[in-house]
Amino acid sequence: MHLGLFLLAAGHHAGGWRFPGAESGTENFHLITRVAQEAESAKFDMVFFGDRLVTSRDSHPSMVTRPDPLVVLAMLAVQTRHIGLAATASTTYSDPFTLARALASVDLLSEGRAAWNIVTTVQDGSGNFSRSLHPESDERYAIAQEFVQVVQGLWRSWEADPYVRDKARGIYIDTDKMHALEHVGKYFQVKGPLNVTRSPQGEPVLIQAGSSGAGQQLGARCAEVIFTAQQDLQAAQEFYQALKRQVAAAGRDPAKVKVMPGLMPIIGRTAAEAREKLAQLQEFTDQSKARYMLSAELDLDLEGHDLDAPVPDLPQDDKSFSRRKLLLKIARDQRLTLRQLYHHIASSRGHQVVAGTAEDVAAHMLHWVDAGAADGFNIMPAWFPGGFEEFTRGVVPILQERGRFRREYEGRTLRAHLGLHDPV
Repeated sequence: MHLGLFLLAAGHHAGGWRFPGAESGTENFHLITRVAQEAESAKFDMVFFGDRLVTSRDSHPSMVTRPDPLVVLAMLAVQTRHIGLAATASTTYSDPFTLARALASVDLLSEGRAAWNIVTTVQDGSGNFSRSLHPESDERYAIAQEFVQVVQGLWRSWEADPYVRDKARGIYIDTDKMHALEHVGKYFQVKGPLNVTRSPQGEPVLIQAGSSGAGQQLGARCAEVIFTAQQDLQAAQEFYQALKRQVAAAGRDPAKVKVMPGLMPIIGRTAAEAREKLAQLQEFTDQSKARYMLSAELDLDLEGHDLDAPVPDLPQDDKSFSRRKLLLKIARDQRLTLRQLYHHIASSRGHQVVAGTAEDVAAHMLHWVDAGAADGFNIMPAWFPGGFEEFTRGVVPILQERGRFRREYEGRTLRAHLGLHDPV
């Protein structure tokens, strides 16, 4: 199976930073480096940094501050040797040429280990980017389709191995291997070519994390890894099968698109101890942020709603983003109050939580992969570094002993780790 580490330095549980022994700090670069190196020692495919462009005093502890993830990847490129380095960047609030250049530079710096998580940005960031309005969902995805096309075109500005460096003839680079893009579209006009050449893996791996209908269409057309939030096995199987069918319909090999649900492991020496850890984490959750976090995660204004009343019928339609649909389904199925739903969001933001022994967690992961619900997992520790070390030193050896996870890296690039085709 494939394993990624979703790294939020204050921990993925809203109260994780308060857990005994937890270290934290989104700008604690020494901690980020140590954790990434721990993931590399455990032979993870990649470490992943999410991003948000809007913040407030009521945000999740790990999201109040957020350094630019591409800068963090550049730092880690020289602190690691094998592990893939992935980061989120928005197609709604970025420029294709600038982003293509930055990602290609990280890919070169890391010798072929970079990846881009494509997002359209649900939250309105227009006030931070001198925009008059935030595009509606359909338009955001239309922009994203063209944005990705431009970025990939720019990455392919250069053929492989253009450097000649012939001192006798005075030829430094073969400019016949350089090609202008000349893109003119609805949203972007980009001449090119890019002024950065190809890395050993050709170009960064493309990741997509939206599970809505439009998100799945985008992922099926271009993504090589799909991050998703799934709660139960049947729903995960249905998502997996539907996504793979869409990939095939787009003329691509479904085996070359890896589906990796998020998973928060809470590990104890016994199942009872793991449940106690989870209960302790819940006690650390800040109740004062309940309404704000609910509103942010559901993208709805919940002012005036009683937190201790059942979750009301909230608006949603085919354009509602996937996380809202998932969370509201959980609330209906489990008959949760808004406050109880907040605790669920504070725990994992809709991703699955597995509390048990290392054997329990390994068995859960193997069952999902064998049942056709996942190709691997994006691990979301509740706190750092201990919550992650319990996984790398407890669960990973079990997976390795059963022949289901690598003991050593067989290649140097992220594409090699994931078993992906080289790009065009």
